[in-house]
Amino acid sequence: MARRLAMSGAEKLELVGVDEYLTSQESVSTKSEYIDGWVRAMTGATNRHNRVTENCFLAIAASLRGKPCQPHIFDTKLRIIREHTKRFYYPDLQVVCEPNLPSETFQDRPVLVLEVLSPTTRLYDLDEKLTAYTQIPSLQYYLILEQHQPIAILYRRCGSWFERLEFQGMDRSIDLPRLGLSLALSAVYEGIEFTPTCVQEPEPQYQEDNS
Repeated sequence: MARRLAMSGAEKLELVGVDEYLTSQESVSTKSEYIDGWVRAMTGATNRHNRVTENCFLAIAASLRGKPCQPHIFDTKLRIIREHTKRFYYPDLQVVCEPNLPSETFQDRPVLVLEVLSPTTRLYDLDEKLTAYTQIPSLQYYLILEQHQPIAILYRRCGSWFERLEFQGMDRSIDLPRLGLSLALSAVYEGIEFTPTCVQEPEPQYQEDNS
């Protein structure tokens, strides 16, 4: 949130500068995202959420071993700077082929960004972040994963727009040819137990006895 200052009995919201935000993130235990001067604290993730993210990291890292592209998980910020916006997000995972300097705490040129949906971040991931991420010139894929069902939504760059693809089921795989890999949902959801969907039984039909 923005800093609150008391002025003549009234409160005034003061936006936070980029340098102040970056400095604050070096010493805090709770990470926050930065949206044009507003700072939004992040909530903690569940064990299930983290397991899905870690599964993705391990699968992608194994496929990219020996290649110039590398995955970054959790703590690496993604910086988005355009003419009218300055933002820093903490995606669950990003793959970068042209990394920033080792001394920096953020990346600018991801090829893939991945988010695992949760109740507290779902709207941000499907709306705000979809718009922000797809403005990144280097981005080829935005992958969104459900954590309670084996469902993935992939936004794949097609020239100046992004095509939306959906994958459902443990037997499906997501091809990412720009990275030279295929991500199997069986690997993404390894060790995850799903709650069976209850099927509502039809109500019994009774015939009126007119005899």
